[in-house]
Amino acid sequence: MTVLPRWQKSSYSEGGDGNTCVEIADLHTRIAIRDSKAPYRGTLTIPVGSFDALVQSLKRATV
Repeated sequence: MTVLPRWQKSSYSEGGDGNTCVEIADLHTRIAIRDSKAPYRGTLTIPVGSFDALVQSLKRATV
């Protein structure tokens, strides 16, 4: 049986003009990332550690 990922929309996707919608799904060892406006166009998956490093880097860039 195939288990579908549980997608979560970014909390930053609600504001502005609505053109910055990102969703992520935890696949246990990897994180899947997709555009919520076009979810069937493709998905990027990266290791959990790399995703954590990306998020920390983005947080530092916005300070």
